Amino acid sequence: MARLPYLDPGDLAPEDRDLLKRPINLFRQLVHSPGAARALSGLGGYIRHTSTLDPRLREMAILQVGYLARSEYEYTHHVRLGTEQFGVTPTDIEAISAETEGRESGLGDLDRAVLSAARAMVTDLAIPDAEFAVLEASLSHEHLVDLVVAIAFYCAVVRVLATLEIDNEPHYASVLERFPLPD
Repeated sequence: MARLPYLDPGDLAPEDRDLLKRPINLFRQLVHSPGAARALSGLGGYIRHTSTLDPRLREMAILQVGYLARSEYEYTHHVRLGTEQFGVTPTDIEAISAETEGRESGLGDLDRAVLSAARAMVTDLAIPDAEFAVLEASLSHEHLVDLVVAIAFYCAVVRVLATLEIDNEPHYASVLERFPLPD
């Protein structure tokens, strides 16, 4: 159960109602601080809509963060977004579990390096030199920075979700029937 009440557009000043164009529970909590909500939405919007990093790679990294953090909200939202909008396949999602457990996933070198980078940033704060070199050999410097920023951003988001105890919406939670999180 969420630690703060969920706000609706009518609870906000007219100039802040645009913050709930997409009234998911995360945003309904963040709007308690419209300035913070606007700032986070700006970076999140860049990551999703402006960055030219391959969106499938971005979503794979975000899914790895959510999976490793066992963030039901983040993971399920991005399973839906990734599969419906950004080219992530069910095989890709299953590969995240395999890679996390150190099993063969069938993914290519770049995909595995992206997932490894996300795991490293979640658990060790930084990408080791060997994995960074694989990413640098395959991505432009712009895309490498965008990947690092996306992973770092979603490391922050999972902490916000956990601390505010934001409830997952049933439409997204149903994803766990096919793609469960680890115990």
